Amino acid sequence: MTNREKHYIRIDSRHDLFDLKLKEVWRYRDLIWLFTKRSFQLSYKQTLLGPLWMFISPIFSSVVYTIVFTDIAKIGTEGVPSILFYMVSNAVWGFFSSSLTGNASTFTANAGIFGKVYFPRLVIPLSNVLSGMIRMGIHFIVTTALLVYFTVQGAVTPHYWAILLIPAVLIWLGIMGMSCGIIISSLTTKYRDLSVFVGFGMSLWMYATPIVYPISQVSLPWLNTLLLINPVTMPVELFRFALLGKGFFHPVSLVISLAFTAFVTFFGIMLFNKVERNFMDTV
Repeated sequence: MTNREKHYIRIDSRHDLFDLKLKEVWRYRDLIWLFTKRSFQLSYKQTLLGPLWMFISPIFSSVVYTIVFTDIAKIGTEGVPSILFYMVSNAVWGFFSSSLTGNASTFTANAGIFGKVYFPRLVIPLSNVLSGMIRMGIHFIVTTALLVYFTVQGAVTPHYWAILLIPAVLIWLGIMGMSCGIIISSLTTKYRDLSVFVGFGMSLWMYATPIVYPISQVSLPWLNTLLLINPVTMPVELFRFALLGKGFFHPVSLVISLAFTAFVTFFGIMLFNKVERNFMDTV
């Protein structure tokens, strides 16, 4: 007679606001992958070109930026070919933006699922970040081809040693975007009008970040200060420094960005866990 393992489920009313339930999240890793696949299917469902839009969209936006900001506005790109400069910038910003906006409606968009079945709620935000990372990887297929071409031509000289920092920068941006997103999601369970400002706010945030222009083109002191305190500035600059050999590094800006990421992560977890307990009463 074989011994059978006994499993016990303990239901406890206590709820730690700072508990990430990482062990439980890891047990539901297959569900994270399923939600990631669902995100792709919903994004390109009933479209003619389907996933090809992941190639077309960044190329089209980079071409538009090149025409508007380089050819018309005459904004320089520090000697980097404009199309490559904007492809890299769009990749970084697109990942951060999708990590934030994709999680800004976590509770309201998934209320039906949350109300019927239990699973760690952090599964949804993590799947959104992974989905954004995969999209960025597909985007980088085109970007890498352009990077290799212009490197061979001698137009850019990447800092190859700094390329090893890219995974850390992506994790940094993903955590920052996800944390900001779950804070917004937690607040919109009671204040629905906040969701209206997400798209508008992200547009303003993009132009307050050196995405369509390098910092070297900014001469106004107050605008330079704004760029330095912008927490997304340093990750973007480090990314361009690694791939394009051009970038701005400021220790104070780095500390501000890391401190901001730590704060929104801490506050986001606390707020997310608090709202998770009773959000069904307000959604």
